[in-house]
Order: sequence, then C-alpha cells, then structure tokens
Amino acid sequence: MNSVILRVGTRYLAGLLLLFSIYMLLRGHNEPGGGFIGGLIGSTGFVLYAVACGTAEARAALRVLPQNIAVAGLGIALLAGIAAALFGDALFTGQWLFLGGSKEEKGLPLSTVLIFDIGVYMVVFGSILTMVFAMEEEI
Repeated sequence: MNSVILRVGTRYLAGLLLLFSIYMLLRGHNEPGGGFIGGLIGSTGFVLYAVACGTAEARAALRVLPQNIAVAGLGIALLAGIAAALFGDALFTGQWLFLGGSKEEKGLPLSTVLIFDIGVYMVVFGSILTMVFAMEEEI
C-alpha cells in the first residue's frame, strides 16, 4: 500500500499492540490472558505492519527469523515443564521462588508458570508470523 497515513499510523499502532501483548502475557496466570493471547496480539502488530509497509520491511523490523522465535519458545516451555522434575514433582507442576522474602513476607513471586507462558507466547508469535509472512510473499 502507498498510504502515508496508514504507514505512519501502523508504526504507532504496532508498538502499542506489542506493549499490550506483554501486558496480557504478564497478567495471564492470575486473570484472563497469558502466553497464547499475548502472542496473538503481538503478532497482530507485525501483521499490520507487513500489510502497510510490506513483508520485507516487517522482516527487517523483526530482525530475527520468526521460525527461530518459535523454536526458542518451544525450548523455553519444555525447560519450564522439566524444571519440576528437578524437585521430584510431576512434569509441568508449577514451582515458585519468592525473591526478597517468603510468600507471607510479600516477596516477589517468580514461577515456572510464567516461564512456560513466555515460551507459549514466543511459539504463537513466531508461528503466526511464519505463516502470515509466507502467505503474503506468495501474493
């Protein structure tokens, strides 16, 4: 497309969509949201950018092959699932670490659930972009 308004607007909207996708990812284990919906929203920003500016520019803005993002996310999700086995629990059992104190002392909670969600986010983000970029290059 040759619309200057669409190109400029898309740059801002893509950034907002990426920020919103991170927000949805991080609020996911306590409320609706998570890695899947966050990955869909994030990939929507790049899809919109590809429609407005072209696939080559969208790939250049991404800087990493979307296939590599999906494979790395799959590895992260797998490591999060295997981490429970290190503590003698069943695979994919959530493990929690509280930084700065215990749960009762309101320490910062970090969990394997969040790491798994980040992996899912990357898998969805990378696979959606791989499919959309391939379809758009065919046209």
